[in-house]
Amino acid sequence: MTELPQQPCPYCGVGCTLQLHVKDDFIYKVTSPFDSPVNHGNLCVKGRFGYDFIYHPKRTTTPLVRRYLLEGKPKPAGREQVFAVSTDGKPIPDSKISNDWDWVETDWDTALNFVTDNLVRIYQRDGSDAMAVYCCAKATNEDNYLLQKMYRSLFRTNNVDHCTRLCHAGSVVALQQAVGSSAMSNTASQVIMNDVFIVTGSNTSENHPIIALQMKEAVQKYGAKMIVIDPRRIDLVDMAEMWLPLKPGTNVPVFSAMAHVIVKENLINHEFIANRTEGYQDFVESLEKFTPEYAEEISGVPAEDIRKAARMYAGAKNGAIYWGMGISQLSHGTASAMALIHLAFLTGHIGRDGTGLNPLRGQNNVQGASDMGSMPFHYPGYMRVDNLENRAKWEKAWNIEEGGLSLKLGLTTTEILSHAHEGGVRALYIMGENPMMSEPNLNETRKHMLELEFIVAQDIFINESGSFADVFLPATPFAEKDGTFSNTDRRVQRVRAAQAPRGMARPDWQIICDLALRIESRLGRPTAKWDYSNPEEVLREMGSINSDYAGITYERIDKVGLIYPVPSMDHPGTPTLFTESFPRGRGKFHQLDYVPVREEADDEYPFILTTGRLLEHWHGGTMTRNSALNEIYPEARVEIHPADAEIHGIRNGDPVKVQSRRGEIIVRATVTEKTSIGVVFLPWHFAESAANLLTNDALDPQAKIPEFKACAVQVFPARENDLPNPEIVLNRGRY
Repeated sequence: MTELPQQPCPYCGVGCTLQLHVKDDFIYKVTSPFDSPVNHGNLCVKGRFGYDFIYHPKRTTTPLVRRYLLEGKPKPAGREQVFAVSTDGKPIPDSKISNDWDWVETDWDTALNFVTDNLVRIYQRDGSDAMAVYCCAKATNEDNYLLQKMYRSLFRTNNVDHCTRLCHAGSVVALQQAVGSSAMSNTASQVIMNDVFIVTGSNTSENHPIIALQMKEAVQKYGAKMIVIDPRRIDLVDMAEMWLPLKPGTNVPVFSAMAHVIVKENLINHEFIANRTEGYQDFVESLEKFTPEYAEEISGVPAEDIRKAARMYAGAKNGAIYWGMGISQLSHGTASAMALIHLAFLTGHIGRDGTGLNPLRGQNNVQGASDMGSMPFHYPGYMRVDNLENRAKWEKAWNIEEGGLSLKLGLTTTEILSHAHEGGVRALYIMGENPMMSEPNLNETRKHMLELEFIVAQDIFINESGSFADVFLPATPFAEKDGTFSNTDRRVQRVRAAQAPRGMARPDWQIICDLALRIESRLGRPTAKWDYSNPEEVLREMGSINSDYAGITYERIDKVGLIYPVPSMDHPGTPTLFTESFPRGRGKFHQLDYVPVREEADDEYPFILTTGRLLEHWHGGTMTRNSALNEIYPEARVEIHPADAEIHGIRNGDPVKVQSRRGEIIVRATVTEKTSIGVVFLPWHFAESAANLLTNDALDPQAKIPEFKACAVQVFPARENDLPNPEIVLNRGRY
């Protein structure tokens, strides 16, 4: 029996330390050491019990290609039949599906050669704009660095993105514009140093449970005052000093009204504003209309509560703000995050321990994937791709001829699929992402997926998106690979293989390097380095250019990790940012206006739908729904307020139809005061009742993030002949 060293959890961005107990090449238990600086021995249900997906019989561990490829036939028409279900919710009989679409098991050489042939063929025919790749917030830093390197260096495209576009893109853009850095300014554990803190747009107890424990400790043990600003009565409300239940999508008026109070009552930090910021006077003039009464009219939050919250935060010795995707997942998500940033600038609650601007990142390595350049506008280290100096640095690092890398800004995740047509994107490589669950307006997403000429899926299960692939490459989960994750605190931690890969599965970084060598040979490109002996070599290459990671080695992070920036080998890490200055110099105030959500409730669609996550599940469900966790929470439920339920004749547990202008689903109702009157809530983990069939694909014009958090819907009792929508795969991994 072996007890392996520590490694981070593969679920949310907290990065809790796991201790995997292994016997006979099988993980039989997960614990956590009490001396972990991240979670102090605490784990949520996902971290402690959600690892058994590794052994699920539906996991795919052999390379697969479609029969038509193996037999050298043209790609058959009628592909959509493979993904439909009949009216009784069962798969279409095999006789109605072309045998050419059958999956056929094969060896790695065959699978990678098919990928090489098709990607090179499309690139040589249509050029860089036809190529696109989704990197992965669940994969390691090394995996993501290599995949964006492959596409940028070999296919000369910046059409590189990942799911940050669908979660905190609004926060990233706002923080980059205001301070020049998009990461958390402090660490979550510093919440115990706060005397007042704001939690907004975050159901922390379910989305980041261990951080929620620290928040509760700050209140109960250290006397901190918590202000919750959220449309739902989340668990933290019970311990909050104040709850401001705003209407979804009205963040800007509420936060700007708080700023209005702080300015009008002279609660500002004059010294900080004078020495550390710019644009203050123009900003103050733009605040005039944002009175608390104006905000009350729009948001429903009483004006006096807005005043009280503003005074509490401004009067704190150490004030901090923690926010989630209820801020960013809006068509004005950038403005929502910017309005929070203004509160910190006005009060000087940033640049010191126990203060700060702290977006809570949703996935285990979404911070790291962004750091690694898995975005269309940035190389690793957030270096703009349209900057000549940055281009020259990476051309030298990757042994590329001068001027070889593209200066053209790439397409974002949502734009990649909307450009899937003749003359646009023709080939898509998907590593570990699931756009057929995570994109808004999934019926449109499905049409775009069908427009693609060639799709590669690199994953551990054939999920809803993998079902569209022409080639499937089986990768390894966290417990079968080495590398690093960077958590929401910016802590870089070791990931270690606890067991050998199942079947023929291979670590992502090895798959990418093998494929890159084949593509490079076919294209005759200059020889970049692809023959790494281990993933640490990959991290060191990236760190040689990105100074934030320059001092990070596997030896230095062997036990507890390091919080970047770590600019040198003797640097201890940087838990608190901006102590003396901001990366852009001075923090910049921006003038804001109130822009309503794109689709408000009306007589036809009287409810506002907001979406989110559950404690027991995670994102598109590829992992947790193939785990015993699915037995705890096996189906989606729509939350509706008792007053609304009574009006519409809905009882707790009743099947209901939830319908928007884009689609409809059937789910059971949970009648609860957790949600507000006129607002319903749906989790988005369930393919058979996918919330994103309903959501609006309207985008924030700056961040290009969809409006997941607000769209108009109708909810009414389901009738016997109401059936699940057949336009979405209902049987996970069946095909």
